[in-house]
Amino acid sequence: MSSTSTGTLYVVATPIGNLDDISPRACQVLGSVDLIAAEDTRRTRGLLSKFGVKTPTISYHDHNEASRSPALLKRLQGGESVALVSDAGTPLLSDPGLVLVRAAREAGVPVVPVPGPSALAAALSVAGEPTDRFVFEGFLPRRAGPRRARLQGLARETGTVVLFESVHRVRETMAELQAQFGSDRPASILRELTKVHESVYRGTLGTLTEQLGGKISLKGEFVLVIAGAGGKARADDEEILRVFALLAPEVSNRLAVTLTAKILGVSRNRVYRLTRVPSL
Repeated sequence: MSSTSTGTLYVVATPIGNLDDISPRACQVLGSVDLIAAEDTRRTRGLLSKFGVKTPTISYHDHNEASRSPALLKRLQGGESVALVSDAGTPLLSDPGLVLVRAAREAGVPVVPVPGPSALAAALSVAGEPTDRFVFEGFLPRRAGPRRARLQGLARETGTVVLFESVHRVRETMAELQAQFGSDRPASILRELTKVHESVYRGTLGTLTEQLGGKISLKGEFVLVIAGAGGKARADDEEILRVFALLAPEVSNRLAVTLTAKILGVSRNRVYRLTRVPSL
């Protein structure tokens, strides 16, 4: 797989669940390179074993990519070819690899994509939201402050929003999404994509949050797809109260709530909570 001067860095997509999703080209590349840089060598060896690939592997993950990249680059410059793989899906999409890809490009080493499975593409293809424009945020920050700030910005995003989330934080994330985006925002939860227990749930942020731990099992890996703001920035509390105050003298309180929600694109429940108008 080597060129006459340097080797080639192949960025290889691997299955996100169903091992049969690997492409013939990916198998050919993995079997022909001199070395495979893998996020988890044990997991990758299981994949390689299934397809009879015996290429040596070396670990390459978040905690060692800065220190390991120079040695890998040296091997590439020496004429060896390397395949970069993550635990699942396409490297660099919420996975390690950026340091090595940048170093290779700056050094004039060819970097070749071997496309294939991607949880991002798989989720968008079945969620039922527009895909002509979307924002992929990967995993949200773990700290509360940066996490809240990121969600506040995303609430105004008019394109479809895609997030990855772990089973340990999905309930908390959905609750925060509901608070920032509004409980009536359309969304989908996609769990265990391409695996035996693959499940796709569509509804609103409010209904989906209620179903977590019940209808929606808290097991596996999650992708969250949320509808965009529809061209409207999400109104803040002051704007909701201002519009309600303008309407309330002209119509009944309940109708003022309904009209405020429609005008600003927020849920009636949110308007009821802010204005303290009885909902019944």
